[in-house]
Amino acid sequence: MQKLYRNSHSVHLMFYHFVLVVKYRRKVIDDDISGRLREIFEYICPNYGIELEEWNHDIDHVHVMFKAQPTTELSKFINAYKSASSRLIKKEFPFIKSQLWKEYFWSRSFCLLTSGGAPIEVLRQYIESQGSKSGIAH
Repeated sequence: MQKLYRNSHSVHLMFYHFVLVVKYRRKVIDDDISGRLREIFEYICPNYGIELEEWNHDIDHVHVMFKAQPTTELSKFINAYKSASSRLIKKEFPFIKSQLWKEYFWSRSFCLLTSGGAPIEVLRQYIESQGSKSGIAH
């Protein structure tokens, strides 16, 4: 059983599975870009009461499992992350500008799922297995 988290007003255990897709499904995510995207995520997390649990990528999307608190404003976090990571990745990896145009790196849409009662280890194994079919080493 997972440890429950407490603050002065609640007891909680909130895991989310988050999937972000590159605009136009461009195949631009390699290990270096994924690593940098993860660093940006980890940098922004504490400002929103979020804790990264698992990260993996394929060539055109990332899978993330994170914990949040009841007070976490998920939409604000997601917008902040997408904006910051898009700006920084396009600046630090200039070749991406030839694959994408305008200011967008990420698709406007995303997938955000609660763990829904599924054992966290099942979700963790699923995320760890992502990208293995494409032959990308992680």
